[in-house]
Amino acid sequence: MEARVQGCVTCHGQSGQGTNNGYFPRIAGKPAGYLYNQLVAFRDGTRHYAPMNYLVAYLPDAYLKEIAQHFASQRPPFAPADAMKADLETMRRGGALVAGGDAGKGIPACVACHGVALTGMEPGIPGLVGLRPTYVVAQLTRWRVGERHAAEPDCMKRVATRLSDADMNAVAAFLSQQAAPKDPSPEPANVVRMPLACGSQK
Repeated sequence: MEARVQGCVTCHGQSGQGTNNGYFPRIAGKPAGYLYNQLVAFRDGTRHYAPMNYLVAYLPDAYLKEIAQHFASQRPPFAPADAMKADLETMRRGGALVAGGDAGKGIPACVACHGVALTGMEPGIPGLVGLRPTYVVAQLTRWRVGERHAAEPDCMKRVATRLSDADMNAVAAFLSQQAAPKDPSPEPANVVRMPLACGSQK
């Protein structure tokens, strides 16, 4: 397995802890189902990033599942925080969206799906802690404009289209200033708590 993941660790870190480069997120400890879904999306061309598309282009499902399980089991220390500077109103808005959402705009709380400690939820929802703010904004933007997709019903598409640019920046700023949890493991599946139907949880 160490030999298999050499292409992964070059960008994502030796144990998947992520790097200072906002393009290469922490993948360690994320649900194996989520990681597998992303690998399949890169392989099949429904998610676009040329180096990843090339890296996994001809890998079979079983191989991708083993890679996903490997990184899901890793628990390296979190990389130093990349705190995004923001004013108090931006931080207040970000905290409100993360913890409670915005009912008026139909935006659910991030914690409802990504976990109370933002460590994700089994089997297919990733943790948000430890992600660089530039990455968070970039992925939300890609969902909003239709460059990124998930299994239908695509709940993140629905959420992202309701977020303004200011909301995206506020969420990214708030997340960037949250301390890493002692236990970064994803929460068990809890479909009852989820405010939207999500194909990633099938």
